Amino acid sequence: MSLIELQRDMRAWLTSEDAVAAARFGEAAAPGLRVYQNNYRAQLAACLEESFEHTRDWIGGEAFHRAVVAHVDRLAPSSWTLDAYARDFPATLEILYLADPEVAELGWLEMALGEAFVAADADAVSAGELGDVDWDRATLRITRTLDLGSLTTNAPAIWSALATGEVPPAVEFLPEPGAILVWRHGDVAQFRAIDQYEHQALLSVRAGMSFAKLCDLMVEAFGQEIGIARAGGMLGQWLADGLVVGIAT
Repeated sequence: MSLIELQRDMRAWLTSEDAVAAARFGEAAAPGLRVYQNNYRAQLAACLEESFEHTRDWIGGEAFHRAVVAHVDRLAPSSWTLDAYARDFPATLEILYLADPEVAELGWLEMALGEAFVAADADAVSAGELGDVDWDRATLRITRTLDLGSLTTNAPAIWSALATGEVPPAVEFLPEPGAILVWRHGDVAQFRAIDQYEHQALLSVRAGMSFAKLCDLMVEAFGQEIGIARAGGMLGQWLADGLVVGIAT
């Protein structure tokens, strides 16, 4: 058996407990294989425990352990770093908790905050750099720490209470679906609940839409006065939040 075949068999055993692959190692290897598999699963579980502390607090230790086991069974690591394994856990929570969407939203928020904290640095645009900007031609460069997720509940309020050791509020559904914005400003990962208009605006601007085009779309949606005011208000908020790291014309 070649080295690559041994490696493939070991992976098949670790990730799916493939009995055929294990048999090729021989009966004498069986105890050692079980030890390796236990260590493998324990490391994945520890990674998720560390990354989703407040989600675990919300659903309880036993339920969280069942979710971790389901996730380890569902997905094997696909990256060179174990940190990336947490990325898909909210999707597993969504499958397991279809009737309780706040669980997956809490998980997504914790995952996104962790990723924002270690994302690449970039200096935010300051107010002093805005004087000579041609806003008819300007496009905004958004920080790479930005992540956007869907929101249907008061999960941010639940997470904030859990993070500060307070009694979390009961689950409430939003009047209409919204979104949540996660980013890092300086050394602090932050989040803010937003509506669908700002959600779509950020997605479009990040994809390269000019600020003038964004203003046109806001005018189409809200009328001239309110639309321009809304676009200007979003820009001011993005600048204050440190989301804008460059302006090109």
